[in-house]
Amino acid sequence: MAEKVKRYRTRVSANEIRSAYIFLIPAFVGLTVLTYGPLIAVFFLSVFDTGGLVLRLTFVGFQNYIRLFTEDPYFKDSIRVTAYYSVISVAGCMVYSLAVAMLLNRKVPARGFFRAMFYLPYVLPAVAKYIGWAWLLDTNYGFFNYLLTLIGVNKIGFIADSKMVVPSLALIAVWNAGNLIVIYLAGLQNVPAVYHEAAQIDGASVFQRFRHITIPCMTPIIFYNLLMALIINLQVVTPAMALTSGGPGNASRFLTYIMYQYGFMQSKFGYASAVSFVFFIIIALFTGLLFGTSMKWVFYEGDR
Repeated sequence: MAEKVKRYRTRVSANEIRSAYIFLIPAFVGLTVLTYGPLIAVFFLSVFDTGGLVLRLTFVGFQNYIRLFTEDPYFKDSIRVTAYYSVISVAGCMVYSLAVAMLLNRKVPARGFFRAMFYLPYVLPAVAKYIGWAWLLDTNYGFFNYLLTLIGVNKIGFIADSKMVVPSLALIAVWNAGNLIVIYLAGLQNVPAVYHEAAQIDGASVFQRFRHITIPCMTPIIFYNLLMALIINLQVVTPAMALTSGGPGNASRFLTYIMYQYGFMQSKFGYASAVSFVFFIIIALFTGLLFGTSMKWVFYEGDR
């Protein structure tokens, strides 16, 4: 009898495994076609000189990569600018979105309206958003500089000054973090209220409850938002295209923007593919570092 039960369980387990593989086929196909296939194609193009508008493949080996690290006038600056922008925007997005989510999680009047207003920037068309911000940040007629003149402060070239352009673009990214707010809200609503009630009875302050209850319970959500914000902000390109064209100077010439320049403005598809593949490796390294360190500070249900 025991042998029959064992054979039955083995057969059921094999059927479940087979079914799981069958249902995973669309995901594997999508991952291959949309991720691995293009990645292989980019690496393939990166070892060729594509010959401009007329696609003529000439094998050059790793010459595109050597030129990128030794001769390119923009590459090193673009890495520095991209890293600077990512640090500011990711830190700002994480703090801003968590603070807003905690406020919107409270029972305040018109809470649904405010939730919609903070999420709205994320779903607005990109061009419309950046045209609006161009008016706000304009040196001569912008609204922000108008407010500064009212209090007797000299006008600031928010996107015309090489020292101010990256923080100004990072401010737009922070304002645009409505998706992170929604995810934080969902996480906050899943923090067990009984923990807060017990801590409050024991005399814990608001800050102590936030530090020892809310943050540990939210670490999986914080990790996810941090990962998404890092990947999205490393791939920044729209602000440079819509507002600054990589300027002033090279102050906002991000890695993605030089990829666009080489690939679509100069038709150097092989060289642009080399930039793209190096950029992929940089993002993979940052992502791997984040996953590697997450075991020390991310706590899941059931962890000690």
